[in-house]
Amino acid sequence: MFLSHPSQLGLASPTSPINPHFFTHHRSTQLGTLRPRNPNQNISCFDPINSHEFSGETKLGFSQRKGSDFIVGSKSVLSVGEVLESDGSERGNRNVCYDAIVIGSGIGGLVAATQLAVKGARVLVLEKYVIPGGSSGFYQRDGYTFDVGSSVMFGFGDKGNLNLITQALEAVGCKMEVIPDPTTVHFHLPNNLSVRVHREYCEFITELISKFPQEKQGILKFYSECWKIFNALNSLELKSLEEPIYLFGQFFKKPLECLTLAYYLPQNAGDIARKFIKDPELLSFIDAECFIVSTVNALQTPMINASMVLCDRHFGGINYPVGGVGGIAKSLAKGLVDQGSEILYKANVTNIIIDDGKAVGVRLSDGREFFAKTIVSNATRWDTFGKLLKQEDLPKEEQNFQNLYVKAPSFLSIHMGVKAEVLPPDTDCHHFVLENEWTSLEKPHGSIFLSIPTILDTSLAPNGRHILHIFTTSSIEDWEGMSQGDYEAKKELVADKIIGRLEKKLFPGLKSSIVFKEVGTPKTHRRYLARVNGTYGPMPRGTPKGLLGMPFNTTAIDGLYCVGDSCFPGLQGVIAE
Repeated sequence: MFLSHPSQLGLASPTSPINPHFFTHHRSTQLGTLRPRNPNQNISCFDPINSHEFSGETKLGFSQRKGSDFIVGSKSVLSVGEVLESDGSERGNRNVCYDAIVIGSGIGGLVAATQLAVKGARVLVLEKYVIPGGSSGFYQRDGYTFDVGSSVMFGFGDKGNLNLITQALEAVGCKMEVIPDPTTVHFHLPNNLSVRVHREYCEFITELISKFPQEKQGILKFYSECWKIFNALNSLELKSLEEPIYLFGQFFKKPLECLTLAYYLPQNAGDIARKFIKDPELLSFIDAECFIVSTVNALQTPMINASMVLCDRHFGGINYPVGGVGGIAKSLAKGLVDQGSEILYKANVTNIIIDDGKAVGVRLSDGREFFAKTIVSNATRWDTFGKLLKQEDLPKEEQNFQNLYVKAPSFLSIHMGVKAEVLPPDTDCHHFVLENEWTSLEKPHGSIFLSIPTILDTSLAPNGRHILHIFTTSSIEDWEGMSQGDYEAKKELVADKIIGRLEKKLFPGLKSSIVFKEVGTPKTHRRYLARVNGTYGPMPRGTPKGLLGMPFNTTAIDGLYCVGDSCFPGLQGVIAE
């Protein structure tokens, strides 16, 4: 998806999500006077960023008590203690070489691996491709460095508890230089509605109210609800929701915040918005806000997920890593190796080995086998249980998940290099385009996501060039059952139409400025990212009860755990972690 929030990092399921990019000091005032673009308009609004102080050290992933012994919670919860303190007597009398094997080097897999490694576990990460990162990877062509997925990155802050990328990098002694993005996204919507989501919350609210002045109170109330959830979330240490000792400790320390999150857990953003807002076009805008988070409308987007992104973009802001998003995975992979663990590329896992009901190892496509005390899958749950396990009887927990959630569509992606002069000087980095009908929002090719990362980091392209990364939802069924020639011709035809829409709406002369173009389809995503149907995560089959129904990191298979976007809180995030 368009936004990448690191809500699925590693084995720590945050008390919320979202995802898929911080504020360095606090002022004493809670009420800020805005400086709107219209000098005749002055709006005083609640300043949610400065309404709370946050303190305390956050450790990502595991509970720890003084004396360095790690708490091992319920049997189903993976902790460092479980991995390190096993007596080594494995079923089948196998000689276990590793404490943990992680399948896939997406951000979720890498954070799980590094969190274990920094506590002394010997970890092996197996990656099918030649570089780490998965959907947060990169590739290079003709002097361009392209992000595979989203360029809208959260989590690079130094305050609060939601700066998960910063925490993950610090755990292995890494720090990345980032460039702040002044605008999260510029919406170009039906009826010529144009809305910039500014980094500064009050600037955004001022602009939105100027578009819908009759809904001023509704706008303030809805986004205040979002901040209530975000502030509760941001005050908690984000560790495993499956560990009873952790949950009890958090409730004892922060009862009001925990009760707030429990109240909103089964609720969706669209229902909350409709309590305060009546204007149908504004509600459609809220749908678009949620769509770039979850690929579904607000009525199907959990309120906690929506609040996470709609507020974190102002609290921490969007920050682009210098050199490209792929640097995150490269840094984590280096940190993993520096800790004495290993990552093996071109290692295509085809089976998880089960011995007497326990996951004990993996088998690669070339026949090699590796064994460990714990197996962690960064594949989707559909791939984990449909391909890697090949069990005839799907565990009840997985049946429930698949009854509630379907695979979200994949994307048609277009990576282009263009002449720099085609872009106006004040062009924003990220855009969302839905030109004609609101009803086209969720249709294939209906809306267009556009990232121009060279607006922030010119080093990604040759001099005088910009990168345009265009993507739009697309289903794999639309790309199968045709000859290679027909497939290539359809790619060019669809891409030309998408580019033509951007040329008409944003950048006249765009087509003639193209100097490099590469088109990927859902089949491309399936091939290189090893994701069933090229999907970018789970999508509710109907109207969900908020976040209820999303599976946690544990599975019904002893010794097997899952991380990534098809685990709680279930967001197309770092969009696929």
